[in-house]
Amino acid sequence: MKNISVAHSPDADDIFMYEAIKFGWVNSSNLSFSAVAADIQTLNDEALKGTYDASAISFGLYPLIASDYALLRTAVSFGEGYGPKLIKRKGSNLKPNFKVALSGANTTNALLFRMAYPKARVVYKNFLEIEGAVLSGEVDAGVLIHESILDFSSELCVEREIWDIWRELAGEDLPLPLGGMAVRRSLPITDAIEVERVLTEAVRIATKYKKTLSNMLLERGLVRVDDEKLNTYLNLYANEQSITLSDVQKRAIDRLFALGYEHGFYPAPLTCEPNLVPVEYLEYRNA
Repeated sequence: MKNISVAHSPDADDIFMYEAIKFGWVNSSNLSFSAVAADIQTLNDEALKGTYDASAISFGLYPLIASDYALLRTAVSFGEGYGPKLIKRKGSNLKPNFKVALSGANTTNALLFRMAYPKARVVYKNFLEIEGAVLSGEVDAGVLIHESILDFSSELCVEREIWDIWRELAGEDLPLPLGGMAVRRSLPITDAIEVERVLTEAVRIATKYKKTLSNMLLERGLVRVDDEKLNTYLNLYANEQSITLSDVQKRAIDRLFALGYEHGFYPAPLTCEPNLVPVEYLEYRNA
């Protein structure tokens, strides 16, 4: 069987959406899967190199890898009224050129932040180090992502929600596109379609049996949060809306790509639909 390398982050939502494959709840007759876990900016960097067959990525990265990767419709994470948070020390005031820690140059939150705060001095850190950097005074502010948004020091406060920045820039009420999955274009089309089918089924099963799978993750120490925070986090980022892209989610991705192009972050305009895995190929082949 051909092995497909799948890269995902070690965050609760990504682990949750992939583990149904690892536990054998869903499989393929012609493909096997091996997983690698790394923080999202590392995954973005590796996607720029074309390292993995399928990989979790930030939607903000995708236009830079579109020639080498197609977008999958599944394992997507969007914010709807929530998302990454710009935090600072309580009582502090941010100057226009404040120093800020972001989780990676190609993350969606970094893209939107840089549009909103073009004069800020940016440094990049692993997202687990950002809260500490703000508390120590190494930076004036930082953008928290993943589970960090649920619980941070009482010495810190939220300066601004990235969700609010997104709504202002987008100019309409659309969900915030944060992360998705991409598959290498060099794979045969039938393999890419099968990858999408298996991953979609994994997310669907994980969502359907959320409590059972959550307990398995907690018992095995595979997540960094407790039962209550895991449930909260999965409700935000690994839910029914993660199974397959909706039309409104596609519109949101298109708006993000348009904003990135308008602000000079991408070399050419891009839209979502033409870059999805062409599942219609099987219908044409079997017609």
